[in-house]
Amino acid sequence: MSLLLPYEKMWDMPLGGTSDEKQVPHWAGNLIWGFLAFVFKICFRYRVDNRESIRGFWHKSGVVVVANHTSFLDVAFMYIVTRPKQWLRFMGRESLFDNAHGLVGQILSRVGAFPVKRDAADRTSIKRAARMLKNDEIVGILPEGTRRGKGTKTPEIHSGAAFVAKMGHAPILPMTVRNAENVKRKGERFRFPKITIEYGDPVLVGDFDFLPKEDRLDGCTWYAMRECFALSLNVPRDEVDMVALFPGGKDFTAVFAEHPVPRHTTAEVVADIEAKAAAKAAKAAKEAEPSAEHEAKPADEVRA
Repeated sequence: MSLLLPYEKMWDMPLGGTSDEKQVPHWAGNLIWGFLAFVFKICFRYRVDNRESIRGFWHKSGVVVVANHTSFLDVAFMYIVTRPKQWLRFMGRESLFDNAHGLVGQILSRVGAFPVKRDAADRTSIKRAARMLKNDEIVGILPEGTRRGKGTKTPEIHSGAAFVAKMGHAPILPMTVRNAENVKRKGERFRFPKITIEYGDPVLVGDFDFLPKEDRLDGCTWYAMRECFALSLNVPRDEVDMVALFPGGKDFTAVFAEHPVPRHTTAEVVADIEAKAAAKAAKAAKEAEPSAEHEAKPADEVRA
């Protein structure tokens, strides 16, 4: 049992997934999950809808989970409901890891989180996330970057989620933590409303190739975030007013109305991944056959 590890080391160790390499020790993550799941179940009586959307990727594919950010509890609920079967590798703000003289960094790293520099092209974090996805792990990202309504900053969508998904050859899975924003309103006491966590259907980066190259990642992330808000507001996606939610960003509403994006289920996405893997393996085996026959020929001639 490892009581203390450099948390920088844990960022590059697998957690879950299908890698045979040594993993981040599970004991701390299991203890934290057990405690939080017990307390949150009592306080918020939470339930999870459409959990099969994420469970279907287990040991089949990596996936980028995205959500809208309305509360400081969003991350905790995202982590809790992914466990115990799967682990969530959350991409968190770099400054969080140095709090409390590094103690927060140790805890976050134990549960699978890793840092990203805000408002910068953090190549190290992107490569790290892509490697996790290729290991069939789950990477969690909040594309808004900060909680909605916090401070005076205009809400915006960062396209990093789509870029990471593209680099890791993984789908994006929208989700929401509904009603968490009512736990602590400004100027009011803590409340304990019933929380619902809901997963949507996967979004594929390749479905946005019809857009101009410079708009593909932005359009994909915009679409995934609209799915998150549709889940959060419990309305059809076409009724989400993205202009009101992100007044300074590019609006893709008319584009997607004219060119509808295909809908997928997790089962369909996983079946396609398995079919491609089988076809690739069959092709490799077929290409190896002539070589094997060529090597065997001299031996046959000797016996003759």
